[in-house]
Amino acid sequence: MSASTIHSAEDARRLAKRRLPWMVFDYIDGAAGRETGAARNRAALDAITLRPRILRDVSQRSLATQIFGAEADRPFGIAPMGMCNLAAPGADLMLARLAARYRVPHGVSTVASTALEVIQETAEGYAWFQLYFSGDGAGTFKLAERARNAGYETLVLTVDVPEVGRRPRELRHGFKMPFRIGPRQFFDFAMHPRWSMSALLKGKPTMANFDMEGYSFDRTESRARATWDTLARLRDLWPGNLVVKGVLDVEDARMLAASGVDAIQVSSHGARQLDAAPAPIQALSEIRSALGPDYPVFYDSGIQSGEDILKALTVGADFIFVGRILQFAIAAAGTSGLEQLWDALSEELSIAMAQTGQVKLTGTNANP
Repeated sequence: MSASTIHSAEDARRLAKRRLPWMVFDYIDGAAGRETGAARNRAALDAITLRPRILRDVSQRSLATQIFGAEADRPFGIAPMGMCNLAAPGADLMLARLAARYRVPHGVSTVASTALEVIQETAEGYAWFQLYFSGDGAGTFKLAERARNAGYETLVLTVDVPEVGRRPRELRHGFKMPFRIGPRQFFDFAMHPRWSMSALLKGKPTMANFDMEGYSFDRTESRARATWDTLARLRDLWPGNLVVKGVLDVEDARMLAASGVDAIQVSSHGARQLDAAPAPIQALSEIRSALGPDYPVFYDSGIQSGEDILKALTVGADFIFVGRILQFAIAAAGTSGLEQLWDALSEELSIAMAQTGQVKLTGTNANP
């Protein structure tokens, strides 16, 4: 498939749906329950308008920003996503190279399909490690120490999955990690030979960060034992930037800011965990108001375009993270598809800035 046919995130999704096995597509695309949470956030994003301004010299625009004091060429980076190599062999490293080129964070999932050390080296230091608390936490802290030893400077603790959400689309296909291939999955793969042959040649994706002696990862294992004491232990362990991801409540946000966390990330996990969760773009506005203008607040969930990015920035985010649409672009056309969609997001953002009279990414110019 030609990357030249990708003009939007929806194009990437449409092409990925055609190429990927049904179980893989629905794993990437699916949300919890009846998927009303995803629809709710989409509606809330669509309800935000941007205020056009005229007769301003916007001929020289910059998409650059700073994050934790470092220069970034874009105000958006790569959200942590598990098992990215399901989209295409080598997807993790495609994302890492993109992060290095644009000097933006690449969130590396606990359940990445490439070892965290390899991704950090390929990303040239721009990788952030995303951590799940799991079981009794012993393996979790070992993994944090491993990331620290690998040179990661930012740790992202994801806190919105005390139990893994039920995603019916995924369950109907019998999706498991690691893969278990039965008759249904075999038929699915046979109907998508291009993906299946490339996966066969490269080997099936695995959870690459679980080669430590005595530590395995069960995706369905309860993560419900994490507490504020767990966070305090992690803060003591981690010398660099500590971000807590999955925040939707104002009081939680205040407590996190007071606990020594360096930034929070407003997120509903792409509506993959709780169907009845509020629209995170609305929570973003409330949390920004509660924390004031100076505390670092990041955002992910439901971003589909450069205009969405500008909306989230103007509502209150300091930096945006983009997720599954990047996997769709990779599934559609590999590295060239990823670059094509990244360029489209950048161009959409730049044009929206011009339309709203902005040359730099500062100030608020939205009408919620």
